[in-house]
Amino acid sequence: MWPGNIFFENREIEDERVELAGEPDQLVCMGPNLTLRRCTVIVRVPASRLIIHQPRLIDCTVEFKQELRNHRGWVGAILESCRFKGRMMGCDFGPFPGYSTGGEHGQVKDCDFSEARLDACRFHGCDPLTLRLPRWPCFTFADPIGSAAELSRLKWPALFGSVIVAGLGRQPASATALTYHAPSVAKRMETTPEELRAVLEGLDCIIL
Repeated sequence: MWPGNIFFENREIEDERVELAGEPDQLVCMGPNLTLRRCTVIVRVPASRLIIHQPRLIDCTVEFKQELRNHRGWVGAILESCRFKGRMMGCDFGPFPGYSTGGEHGQVKDCDFSEARLDACRFHGCDPLTLRLPRWPCFTFADPIGSAAELSRLKWPALFGSVIVAGLGRQPASATALTYHAPSVAKRMETTPEELRAVLEGLDCIIL
C-alpha cells in the first residue's frame, strides 16, 4: 500500500455515492476485492491517477467528469448491468487475455454505454448486441477482425480507409467491437462525419 493514496478495496459497498477524487499527487485505486452494488461512481481523476485492480460493479452508474483517455484497466473489472456516462477515448472493456495480469478475468455484460461518448474504445470477449452502445455520432464496428476484409474493399474518404479500416485486421483476437466518435475520428482522418456516414450506412457490421 502506498502512503497518501486513496484505496477502495477489500469491502462491499451498496447503494452509495462513491467519489473517485483526490489531490493532484494522489492515486485513486479500485480493488482488489472490491464489490459495488447499485452505487453511483463519480470519477474525477485522469487516467494517469486511476488504478483499477479487478473490482466488481453490479447495477452501478459510472460517470466520468473529465475525459478518460487510454485507460485499459477496465479489462480486469467485472461489469454487470452498469451504465456509463461521460467521455472516453482509447479505453477497453471486457476480458483481454495477455494484456495484463488478471485481464483475462474481466467481464462486460448487459451494460449501457448509450449516454457515453466513446472514441477508439474496444470491447473484448462479449457479444456487442447485448450492450447498449452509443448511437450516431458514435458508430461501432462489430466483429472488426471478421469484417476487415469486406470493409477494405469499400471506398473510404481521405485517410480513414488506409488508417482505421486497414488496422481492423490487426486488432487482438479478443476484440468483438470497436467504437468511434465520428466528429473526432473524422477530424483526425481529414474527412467529415457526413462523408463517413455515407459509407457506413447500410453495412451489417456497423452499429449506428
